[in-house]
Amino acid sequence: MTIIIFILAGIAEIGGGYLIWQWLREGKPYYWGIFGGVSLVLYGIIATFQSFMSFGRVYAAYGGIFIILSVLWGWGIDRKTPDLYDWIGAGICLIGVGVMLFAPRQ
Repeated sequence: MTIIIFILAGIAEIGGGYLIWQWLREGKPYYWGIFGGVSLVLYGIIATFQSFMSFGRVYAAYGGIFIILSVLWGWGIDRKTPDLYDWIGAGICLIGVGVMLFAPRQ
């Protein structure tokens, strides 16, 4: 369930940012910005369903997951093919997320 929540939150956050970008930078209609704002609010709500107790740790982990999702979003939506260094960087972030979330702690 954890990964599903990460993915849903990531889609809401990246999608919201993308819609606002399209509105302000690409001249799309104002309602793209409104839908983007609603999506960003949903992101904030979805993230609260995580079972991890630490806000900071969960949001740091989201950062790593969102990097991977952003590369995939750029590839699938913007048609910008990631290069080797994009994938290496995303992989490093995924390793970091695993360390932050699943390392044994006292």
